[in-house]
Amino acid sequence: MLRALPVLLASACACNALAAEVTEADFLDDLPVVLSVSRLTQPVNEAPAAVTVIDRDMIRASGFRDIPDLLRLVPGFSVAYTRDNTWAAGYHGLGDAYSRRLQVLVDGRSIYSPHYGAVYWSDLPLAIEDIERIEVIRGPNAAIHGANAFTAVINIITQAAAQVPGTLLSAQAGEQRMRGLLLRHGGGDANLRYRFTVSGQERDRFERDIAGRLPGSGDNGVYFEATKTVFANGRFDWQIASASDMSIQFGLSRGDWDAGRDTNDATDVLDPNKQDSRAQYLHLNYHHVQSPQREWRLQAYHTRNVFDADANAVFPGVGTVVVDQFLQQTRTNLELQVNETWRPDLRGVWGGEIRHETVKAPDSYTRSLDGTLGRMFGHVEWEAHPRVLVQGGAMFEHHYFTGTDISPRAAISYTLTPGHVVRLGVSQAYRSPTFFEEEGNQVYRLADGSILDVVTIPSNGLRPERIRSHELAYLGRWNDARIEWDVRLYRDRIVDFIGQKKGDYVPDGALRPNEFRYENIGTVDARGGEIQLRWRPTRQWDISAHYARAHLHADTRVNNFNKDIPLSAPRNSWGILTRYRFAGGWEASVGAWHHDDTKWLSEGDLVQNHTRIDARLARRWTWQGREVEVALIGQNLGEDYAEFRDTNVFSRRVYGSVSFAW
Repeated sequence: MLRALPVLLASACACNALAAEVTEADFLDDLPVVLSVSRLTQPVNEAPAAVTVIDRDMIRASGFRDIPDLLRLVPGFSVAYTRDNTWAAGYHGLGDAYSRRLQVLVDGRSIYSPHYGAVYWSDLPLAIEDIERIEVIRGPNAAIHGANAFTAVINIITQAAAQVPGTLLSAQAGEQRMRGLLLRHGGGDANLRYRFTVSGQERDRFERDIAGRLPGSGDNGVYFEATKTVFANGRFDWQIASASDMSIQFGLSRGDWDAGRDTNDATDVLDPNKQDSRAQYLHLNYHHVQSPQREWRLQAYHTRNVFDADANAVFPGVGTVVVDQFLQQTRTNLELQVNETWRPDLRGVWGGEIRHETVKAPDSYTRSLDGTLGRMFGHVEWEAHPRVLVQGGAMFEHHYFTGTDISPRAAISYTLTPGHVVRLGVSQAYRSPTFFEEEGNQVYRLADGSILDVVTIPSNGLRPERIRSHELAYLGRWNDARIEWDVRLYRDRIVDFIGQKKGDYVPDGALRPNEFRYENIGTVDARGGEIQLRWRPTRQWDISAHYARAHLHADTRVNNFNKDIPLSAPRNSWGILTRYRFAGGWEASVGAWHHDDTKWLSEGDLVQNHTRIDARLARRWTWQGREVEVALIGQNLGEDYAEFRDTNVFSRRVYGSVSFAW
């Protein structure tokens, strides 16, 4: 808790600023403080890597109701809803249906799937109203967060119980069967605070009738993509003593989802159109301040995800094919972190972690699988000169598939003048293969249990993907104009890239002639640049904007990847979100996001360039002692566009929301 104190104080100040007169000093306060980049509390211009902070003001102004959509506010990110209730996200390309090259954390708890490497956003037991901020580290960060913190890290930081006293009731309704209801209550005393949240959410993701919706789609039929998810979570913050505190968090969710499609493609009948999903977690965090020079934290959590979907299809001359997509995953994690200050100009953090993961999926593996990994990490920050900050660290990791790897990072920052910093950094990171990449053996079975056909076969033993990244960054702040900016140039090289290779590995099956196997297929080179800025010219205006340009080159043994990987990063992408506060509690915001043509890897298509425009109009006031907010949000107010696949048609939609707090 002590490590998060600057963030909590900053949040409290921000809340007070909304109710009080905003003065010139509000534009000249300290830069945002980040916690995730080095595990040390530091302002963004002292962090050893590029980071974007999505705060509560940006979250509210965006009008987004799904957490992955918030990544549209980050330079270089591509976001899309895929199908089967999954989301895709990529940073400067390489995005696929599983987001497997991103590490996603909630309060430091990894939600990265050990099965596919996917992030199951749709059944995450977390309300967007409970998010305090999101810190997105743009670039590898395995030196701090281990393997799979490969191209970026997303740490979602939720609100402490003390930040949300009282009761909040919120509801949303709109087009595309948009429904949402949330109830949250917080209370307690100075020593023990709590909050509980329960919510139900419903979405219809795309236009169901996809016949002729987009030029060149060449498909017809009906999509069933829709979600109905209910969840509950809670948090207790206990001040045990003046120097010790503990946080206990828990959550559970249940999703009853529609999925799949009904088209002329005969294989679509093998895609279940009903899905059941359940998730649970328990997260403990103990923090102790041993002395002014040392504090330590012990974190433990356990997560469990269960997914099930079934389908039966009769093929003439073959028989009844039974699809059973049962999947159970668990993760148990224990971590120690020690922060130390040795001298006024020298501080650091060190610690270790042990993690056990299991996966059970009868149609994907011949047996239940499990593995244990161990990590040790360290990071040092040295103020070599009032203008020079030197940082370095490394992660030593032993993975159950790939053995021991070392992920180092070094960065040096030079202050040109107050508020203007240049940073040079180099880092190395690994991405360990997932259970499915290493040992996936997906099959189709007949009703009697016999194997009809083989979809994937296990690998011959994969090496981890390795990335080496170089960056040059310039962070500036012009107080007179009330503007902050961050410019980053990068050059990355990935070796031992893991991809699917099609081949005739086993005797021909009844449904498909070839099978897939994951292999280390070659190298990928990436280079580009990005800029983000935040401009608050007056107390009414708040504008954030970003632009990114990327270029990828692939040299692999699979021609499809050599063609697709360079297209997986939009050559140009940009976004802007602007908000204006009127008198009387009114505020309006408009957001626009553009991507050039993008090829989503794995099951994705080449989707055409598009510009999406959203708008929000809201008013807040006090009524009979209750704080009331009413908002009207329009999403994609321009033309329909395709997400991930050319048949995933995202159309214009409008919804309204109302909330009461007391």
